[in-house]
Amino acid sequence: MKKIVTVVGLGISGAGAAHLLNKKGWEVKITEGADTQEVRERAKGLQKLRGIKIELGKHTKDFIAGSQLVITSPGVKDNAIPLVWARELGIPVIDEIELGYRFCPCRIVAVTGTNGKSTTTTLIGEILKAAGLDAVVCGNIGLSFCEKVAHVKKNSVIILEVSSFQLQRIDKFRPYVSVFLNITQNHLDRHKNFREYLDAKLNIFKNQKRSDWAILNYEDKRLRHVNKHIRPRVLYFGDSPAPEILVEPPGFKAGAPSPLESKHAFILGLKAEDLAGGLKGGHNVRNALAATLVGNIFKIKPEVIKSVLKKFSGLEHRCEYVAEIDGIKFINDSKATTVDAAMWAIRSFDEPVILIAGGRDKGSDFTVLKGLIEEKVRAVVLIGEAKTKIRIQLLGSAPIREAQDLEGAVNLSFNLASEGDAVLLSPMCASFDMFKNFEERGGRFKKAVMALKNKTADLCRIQ
Repeated sequence: MKKIVTVVGLGISGAGAAHLLNKKGWEVKITEGADTQEVRERAKGLQKLRGIKIELGKHTKDFIAGSQLVITSPGVKDNAIPLVWARELGIPVIDEIELGYRFCPCRIVAVTGTNGKSTTTTLIGEILKAAGLDAVVCGNIGLSFCEKVAHVKKNSVIILEVSSFQLQRIDKFRPYVSVFLNITQNHLDRHKNFREYLDAKLNIFKNQKRSDWAILNYEDKRLRHVNKHIRPRVLYFGDSPAPEILVEPPGFKAGAPSPLESKHAFILGLKAEDLAGGLKGGHNVRNALAATLVGNIFKIKPEVIKSVLKKFSGLEHRCEYVAEIDGIKFINDSKATTVDAAMWAIRSFDEPVILIAGGRDKGSDFTVLKGLIEEKVRAVVLIGEAKTKIRIQLLGSAPIREAQDLEGAVNLSFNLASEGDAVLLSPMCASFDMFKNFEERGGRFKKAVMALKNKTADLCRIQ
């Protein structure tokens, strides 16, 4: 009898799960509540494959009935009607990440945390690739885990960015290396409270064995003592007393035996200012430390890691330089959807900042930024649903203005800025009130900046 599975949602994760299951010989059904042009195009591609049925613009109980398994995506909430029906019908529900793991033939490096996941995941991938390994970067970074699993080999290494939504639903998922970067308030619009959010993240260690590895941020007090409650071998990263980038577990001094096969603690001899522009700021130094430890576990030569750290150009939408207009720099940090991420971005600038922020609130406390804004931000320009809440919570820290849209915010920020300032889009919020994702928001910001640059250049020519 042929196995039948229903995939809930036709986003990147859902489509990837459908591809993998189809390749493995399952009969696949996909239920998607939306009926947009993007969804239709994705459905059109999948319908070319034999054994895939799709319903768009609705969910029906009869469509799900008869399935042996239901696969859900991170964006689908537990109370979504297809999942409610699945439970009523006694059909097991697992997440796309769990499905991918069950078919994955190779080792996995899983990266989680509130901030820095995408940068660190990408950086680890670059380090492993530079050493000649078949490194595949995927997951919450925007590339389907299941889609990649369908093509990897036994000697590949998957570097997987994982969110709290994905980790909350795991069952057997077990990475060879787990990297936990940091934990701060986030996603309280989805999780009941901070404890639930933290517990979901800690699931990354749930199935690891003593032969596996965990990499933890020693500077984060909530993570410092996690080693007492988990099975894998633990390595820490943190700030060193000297300006060199130093990687060593707490309690170990340079020259002392390291847990890594009695080798010495890993000292690269790089100074923070020697890092590539894509690793600007103290938070990215920590990301580099975490990635270096992963390289150490895979026995990658220090000079290879050092070379990558000196060349890494960073990610699109993460403190990405866009342009300079009349001595004013424009920086796209659209991926900064948390207060903490914006905080790190602001701290990385020596020049005064005009901050563009706002969007859909994730249950954040913006008051924690008041001191930093008072110190480093010349003005704040707000957009989106959360602008009233942010204005109230930041009152008195800096002049605050509002704009109707992102294009208006770019123009207003330019008028508020002086030569030598930086205009920083670091929203502290989700993008879904005005955009389909943070990539679209960042793209619109860059387009608005370039339009402003062209307009300014035209005015100079006229004069």
